[in-house]
Amino acid sequence: MHTEQQSSPNAVLSASLRLIRSHRRLRAADVAQGMNMALRSYEHFEAGAGRINLERIHRFAEVTDSDPHAIIAALSLGSPAFALRAIDNKLATILMVVLQEFDEEVGDAMAELDARTIINTFTRALRDLAGLAVTRDAHAEAWLDERRSRLVVPKSEDPSADDGR
Repeated sequence: MHTEQQSSPNAVLSASLRLIRSHRRLRAADVAQGMNMALRSYEHFEAGAGRINLERIHRFAEVTDSDPHAIIAALSLGSPAFALRAIDNKLATILMVVLQEFDEEVGDAMAELDARTIINTFTRALRDLAGLAVTRDAHAEAWLDERRSRLVVPKSEDPSADDGR
C-alpha cells in the first residue's frame, strides 16, 4: 500500500512544492519574491497550511517553471513525485490542453462514449507512452555504450603506477 496516498491533500501539496523548489534549487525567498508574496505568507503556502489555492499553485508553477496541472493532479493521486516527474515535460498541462480541444471538437457527442472505450483508449495510450520512455532510455544507453569505447582513455605516464588491480 502506498503511504503517499494516505497523506492529506495539504500534505501532498506541501511535499510537491518543496520537491519542485528544491529540484529547481530555489530558496523560499526567491519563490516568494517571484510570486509577489511576503516570505512568511509563502512559507505558510508551502507548508500546506490553510485552504488549497489554485491561483497560488499556478503562480508557483510559473515562477518555478513547473506544471501547475501536475501539482493539482498530485493532490488527487496522493503523489508529490508525480508533480516532480512532470516538471519539465508538462505532461498534465498537455493532457488538459488535449482534453480541452477534444471537448471543443466533440461537444455533446462526448456523452455517447461509454466508460469501457474511454478506459481502454487511455490505458492503451499511456502504456504506449510508458513503452516509449523505456525504449528511449534503452536506446540512449546502447548508443552511449557503443560509442564510449571509441574515446581515448588517458594512460598513466608513470611506469610504476599500478593499473588499479
